[in-house]
Amino acid sequence: MAPSSSSLPAVVLLLSVLFVSIPVLDGLELELGGDGLYREILRDETVLRLKELGKISDGEGFLERTFLSPASIRATHVIVGWMKDAGLTTWIDQMGNIHGRYEPSNSTDKALLIGSHMDTVIDAGMYDGALGIVCAISALKVLKVTGKLERLTRPVEVIAFSDEEGVRFQTTFLGSAAVAGILPESILQVSDKSGTTVEDVLKLNSFKATAAALGQVKYSPESVGSYVEVHLEQGPVLEALRYPLGVVKGIAGQTRLKVIVDGSQGHAGTVPMKLRRDPMVAAAELVVTLESLCKDPSRFLTYDEECGCFTEESLAGLVCTVGELLTWPSASNVIPGQVNFTVDIRAMDDVVRETIVASFSRIVMQRCDDRLVDCAVEHKHSAPATPCDAELTTQLELATRSAVSAMTPPSIGGGQRRAEPTPVLMSGAGHDAMAMARLTKVAMVFVRCRGGVSHSPEEHVAEDDVWAAGLALLRFVDQTVVAEL
Repeated sequence: MAPSSSSLPAVVLLLSVLFVSIPVLDGLELELGGDGLYREILRDETVLRLKELGKISDGEGFLERTFLSPASIRATHVIVGWMKDAGLTTWIDQMGNIHGRYEPSNSTDKALLIGSHMDTVIDAGMYDGALGIVCAISALKVLKVTGKLERLTRPVEVIAFSDEEGVRFQTTFLGSAAVAGILPESILQVSDKSGTTVEDVLKLNSFKATAAALGQVKYSPESVGSYVEVHLEQGPVLEALRYPLGVVKGIAGQTRLKVIVDGSQGHAGTVPMKLRRDPMVAAAELVVTLESLCKDPSRFLTYDEECGCFTEESLAGLVCTVGELLTWPSASNVIPGQVNFTVDIRAMDDVVRETIVASFSRIVMQRCDDRLVDCAVEHKHSAPATPCDAELTTQLELATRSAVSAMTPPSIGGGQRRAEPTPVLMSGAGHDAMAMARLTKVAMVFVRCRGGVSHSPEEHVAEDDVWAAGLALLRFVDQTVVAEL
């Protein structure tokens, strides 16, 4: 498979902080792995299934599939059918996660878990989350049709997590956090915008919705050996490097806040400007302040020579986003009484992220006092930066390099293929691997996406890149879990 012919933009020169490579190992065996490199399953069928899943939506004319929504339930039945087609034993746990597992007879080894999430953002693309689920099912289906599934040396399980995005309840990783055993019992009382709680939704879908039931979802660390996730990159690096796959060195830490600004509701035409306590203007100032804080932290933060917290390298990857803003009563001729907005802060360095969160929270109170409005900052989610396991990452690097090399035609003149080093990236986006890292060692494969666009209907992965991802995952499982004859 030839890499994209797009030109290498100058911005690649700025990516050196985030990009490293693992040296090429000479003498790597490049077994082709079957007729057509299993194209019919790993590419053609996988792409068709991604399109089918992309049509299962709660929205009209756009893709939306949130935690245990009607579309999510329909998608569950489809995914269960695909897992059974791959020869897996299936079940759905008490948080709506879908499991498909092959258990070798008499095996006492720890399981390899492979997964991603089935939920989406609003107006989503069809690859985020779904790509990792369907690629994993396809890889195991190849093992089934080739007779290798019965030669697994330890259990292999595909998990389609019920919620990663946190759209409905503003709390991420409901599915994977439950499996990892880090989901608090209080989650049952968290409500969505309509006032419906997690407990309500679970009961509506015939789940027990009790603390004891959540405890049953948890896996013991003694039963799990590793977790691997395939995911589209959601960024432009692989496309800029003209390479279809990459492996992940680590995932940025993330904090989500909700800022509540209370003022005095009033008539838009009768309250003089100097007498207003307008929460909209205060919120607007805070949003702009957040942007300034994250664009130029040195203006707000003091560099500490001893800890070296705020070097240029430590600030790499710092991003802050206000993605949602709600007003009440939201009428054009009314001064709002309350404005709420969300804040998403991410950084590779946890000290930087925590310092930004503390600084912004302090600034919120100062600015609100200045404007005579009342403010509160609620912490909705916090996750530390997550390093990927070095040994697993090296194994995935070998598998991805082998897959890409096998799909690339030999050089003219009969020369032998030489695999290029697989890019190793940092992830600015959160993934289920962050929650699963609390249970076991984790690793990830990134897949090139067009323009680096994600969380959008324009999200796109080339069919051959889907193929490469499936082949890489197949080779990883084959090389690490399948017994030799």
